[in-house]
Amino acid sequence: MSALNKEEQGDWQTVCLKYLLFIFNFLFWMGGAAVLGVGVWTLVEKSDYLSLLASSTFAISAYILILAGSLVVVTGFLGCCAVIREQRSCLSVYFFSLLVIFLIELVAGVLAYVYYQRLSEELKLHLNQTMTENYAQPGREAITAAVDRLQQDFKCCGSNNSQDWAHSVYISSSAAEQRLVPDSCCKTITPVCGKRDHPSNIYKVEGGCITKLEQFLADHLLVIGAVGIGVACLQLVGAFLTACFIYLLYKEEEEEFGAL
Repeated sequence: MSALNKEEQGDWQTVCLKYLLFIFNFLFWMGGAAVLGVGVWTLVEKSDYLSLLASSTFAISAYILILAGSLVVVTGFLGCCAVIREQRSCLSVYFFSLLVIFLIELVAGVLAYVYYQRLSEELKLHLNQTMTENYAQPGREAITAAVDRLQQDFKCCGSNNSQDWAHSVYISSSAAEQRLVPDSCCKTITPVCGKRDHPSNIYKVEGGCITKLEQFLADHLLVIGAVGIGVACLQLVGAFLTACFIYLLYKEEEEEFGAL
């Protein structure tokens, strides 16, 4: 009777863990889709701005999230199959896959957090130089387009203020046609509107574009870090449940073998 109760208890534990793993896999799959979505959103939403950054850490974090999200979506499906079939070999592969993806997402989250800490310093050191030295220069079309979009999207002019453009290679050249600022500084863009730098004509935002871009990137980095680390922690729960399920299956196989 005791052996029968023990067997029933083992069956009950296995069924409970099985359903818990199904629920986890659904949450895991949803989390993977969220990670993938955040990675794609980060690169697509304001991808032009990446050319204005001195380091590629921001883009790398997003690419890592896209990789991890894709793996999660695939692994979540395989996890369901492994749980249904109750094969220890498949579950073991699933378990180690969870650990690998956990490490990938943790790296993305840590990278985002580290870059968040030094974002302000990097922008202060490099943004003004990038804008004044590369704007409207041959072979720098991507930076030119990024600066124009930055100034129009955030309604700002210059890295710190509109006076930064006085030191620009472009404004100092004949190609500027006596403009004081690029036309993208204008509230309403018309040909050669940059000749007037009066506040009624151009954007004069306190802190300039650097403040706006820093806030925008910081918000993105917080989302990347939170999603990456959040889903990574969820995977630890899944790895623990999977390990318990593998252990129960192993015990059941041992008991069946012992009964023979």
